[in-house]
Order: sequence, then structure tokens, then C-alpha cells
Amino acid sequence: MADLQTSYMGIKLANPLICGASGLMSDIDNIVSMEKNGAAAVVYKSLFEEQIELERLQLDEMTEEYTERHAEMITPFPHMEHAGPLEHLLKLKKVKQGVSIPVIASLNALSPQTWLEYARKIEETGVDAIELNLFYVPGDTGPDGAGIEKDQLDIVSSVAKSLSIPVSVKLSSFYSNPLNLISKMDREGIKGVVLFNRFFQPDIDTGSEEQAFPFRLSSPGYHRLPLRFTGMLYGKINADICSSSGVFYGNDMIKLILAGASCIQCVSTLYKNGIGHIGSMLEDLDRWMKKKGYKNLKEFRGKLSSGKLKDPFAYHRAQYVDLLMGGKPVIKEGFRP
Repeated sequence: MADLQTSYMGIKLANPLICGASGLMSDIDNIVSMEKNGAAAVVYKSLFEEQIELERLQLDEMTEEYTERHAEMITPFPHMEHAGPLEHLLKLKKVKQGVSIPVIASLNALSPQTWLEYARKIEETGVDAIELNLFYVPGDTGPDGAGIEKDQLDIVSSVAKSLSIPVSVKLSSFYSNPLNLISKMDREGIKGVVLFNRFFQPDIDTGSEEQAFPFRLSSPGYHRLPLRFTGMLYGKINADICSSSGVFYGNDMIKLILAGASCIQCVSTLYKNGIGHIGSMLEDLDRWMKKKGYKNLKEFRGKLSSGKLKDPFAYHRAQYVDLLMGGKPVIKEGFRP
């Protein structure tokens, strides 16, 4: 077998395949299976402060529903407090103790204070790294882009400089210039960047005329967006690049490494094809490397990044007209998307 080893955030990995954060991580047996099938690392499901606060509010409403209903009764319930992030942290610690591969924690908090507070609590579980799951959904026309980016940059800087474990940032592509923001975060000390986060998108059921909340997996081909930005970032930041979204097959992984990724994260393919598909993806990578004569990933990582291509506009074209006017075939024979 070819040497598939790589490094991410200074952590040595047996190969470039990381299982991303998802509901599959709720069952430790799934995580053990991921390790047995060849996953190099896992990202445990995200600690969402918003969910904790909602559960805390629901508990308060339940226990206070009959409070002081009668003069003789203060409350029918004993004093209870929500455990906060404790349950999540205990499960995270159990996962870390249950597998030998690196475990990366994921965090999404609300305020600058709780980002740092929860990050420190997560570090105490013994995980190998932490991934800051950043996204912002605007609710009104007030905040401007510069202000939102500054707030996120301050959070990243505070956490990265306060922890002893490496910190990565998982971003969406919905910034005016993601490359600019990532370069700023790179200077603040992040060790990795994950491209990209996928937003939950609401839908509408026209039959019932109500909001619908479907769970949709990514689809093959979605990897093209992270591929573009991976190719443009490679060689321009110190942080390692982890490409994510729409990585279904070994061929997708190969493309992203050629663009400059140190590793990839996959989730949807595990739901669709099963955890055992991890082995198939790694076999595809190994088979391709042998066919091409590559002994290790370093020999071809970033080979097709922006800085190494003869065509300086390959990653910058935004319209089909650029391809059509270039006189080159849009679809090559034998090309697998």
C-alpha cells in the first residue's frame, strides 16, 4: 500500500479521511466502527450553546408551570438546574477514551464569553483539537459584513490564544471575500481551516402551506466549491486546509488533495453508503497513487493549486463564457465529475 499518512494541525494522521461532525457520533459504536474501517480521525458532534439554552428554558417552564398556584404551595418540584454542557462533555470524554484515533471536538456558542468558557471545558476532556463551527444567519438589515467578521475574528483570536490544543475554524462560503477573512484568522493562530460549513435551509410545504424542515444530505459534485477555495488558499496560509462538503468517493478526495487539502471531512457518504464505505474510499486513493507512481501524498498535494498552474485564471473563472471563449472542450472525454 502507498503511504497515505498526512498531518493536520500538527496531528499525525494515518490517512487524509476524517469523519465530520454528525448525528452518527451520538452512538460510540459508530465511532468505533469508523476507526475499524480506516478513518484517520473523527470530529465529534457539535456542542451547540443555543440548544443548551433552549433546553434550560424548557426545563424552567416545566418546573415553574404550577408555581404558587395556591397560597400554600410554592412549587411541586424540588429545586432542579439544567446540567448545561456537562452531559455533552462527559460523552466527549468517553469517546476520547474509547478510540485510539484523534478526536476533534466541535463547538458553536453564542457570546464571546461562552465561546471561551466552553472551549476551555472541552480542552479538559483530553481531546486532540477543537473545531470552531462559525456561521451567522442575518435576521435583519442592521449588522454589516465588516462588523460580523470582526466579531468572529475576535472570538477566534481569543480561543486560539487561550488553549494549548490546536484550533481550527469551520466556515461557510458566505463572506464577501473568504480568502481575506481566512488569512486574518491564520495570523491569529488557527492551525486549520475547514472548507465549508453547510447551512440548514428551511423549506415550505405548499400542500399544508407551512414551514418544512427537511434533512438533506449533500450531493456528489458539491465538492467543487471547497475545491475552488482550497486551490486558491494553498501555499498562502500557514494553517492546514481540510476540505469538506460533497466528498463521496475516493476520486473526490484525490481532487481536493491535488488542489492542496491536507485532509478531507465526509459525512453524507457515510449516511448514504454506510460506514464501511470508508475502506472503499481509501482503496480508491491507494489504487490511484500506485497507478500514477506516487509514493506519498506530499508528492502530489497542491500540484493543481492556483499557484502552480500555467493558467492563472483556472480558479477565478465565474461564468461559462470564459470557458467557451477559451476554445477548450467544456467536458473532456473520460472526465469523472
